[in-house]
Amino acid sequence: MAELVPFAVPTDSDKTLLVWELSSGPTAEALHHSLFTAFSQFGLLYSVRVFPNAAVAQPGFYAVIKFYSARAAHRAQKACDRKLLFQTSPVKVHLGTRHKAVQHQALPLNGSQCQELANYYFGFNGWSKRIIKLQELSDLEERENGDTMVPLPKRSLKFFCALEVVLPSYDCKSTGIGLVEEPVNKMEEGPLSFLMKRKTAQKLAIQKALSNAFQKLLIVVLESGKIAVEYRPSEEIVDVRWEEELHGLIQISCSPWKQHGQEENEYLADFSLEEEELRLPELD
Repeated sequence: MAELVPFAVPTDSDKTLLVWELSSGPTAEALHHSLFTAFSQFGLLYSVRVFPNAAVAQPGFYAVIKFYSARAAHRAQKACDRKLLFQTSPVKVHLGTRHKAVQHQALPLNGSQCQELANYYFGFNGWSKRIIKLQELSDLEERENGDTMVPLPKRSLKFFCALEVVLPSYDCKSTGIGLVEEPVNKMEEGPLSFLMKRKTAQKLAIQKALSNAFQKLLIVVLESGKIAVEYRPSEEIVDVRWEEELHGLIQISCSPWKQHGQEENEYLADFSLEEEELRLPELD
């Protein structure tokens, strides 16, 4: 059975591990490092959080570990439960408890997290980004008062970015947009502080566009270990204020995938793709 890994914050219980009976000797920071080292060998980790035991319990710590992959979380649970790992006494590791009545809305990963996930599954050279447009939309205008230029206080920095994520091995491209608005007071801030804020706003717009592009992609991990990519066009409603900025700017290019062997076709038969597209890497 193939596994789907979205570019979203993992919330499913089968991707979460509860680790307890951690020794009270090391600090929380040292335990965090030891847990990350021990569990990251099973798959990419989204987070490792360490907490002190309740006051009514014996001294020590427990931890909550989240994986991007449910398959990796299951492997880690089986391999680490009741094992010594990095301490002299065994730890207990259980999968998270299911709460069927609770519906969690999927939250997108930020740009940095998307890059980390893409690097893990596609490789550092397996994808790239191309900035299509980076434009300042700031209303930092200045008024003329005779021969003196009087800056307007409490205005804002606005940057719009459109970029394209390219997966050459999968013949796939996904375009994303990002819009950032940061308040700024030119009357109170010096030129250096203003330039730093401007640079930060630019970076945030690029990161938002990158995250937006990755939201349209879904990683498919086949049982054989091979990776495929499912492309899901966005159905987002674009703010009418930026409709002219976007008109004719973004074109999504993702040609149909080609068959590369009987093994992949057997696993892909489990999916009903209809309007969605699934791509496997091109083979030499």
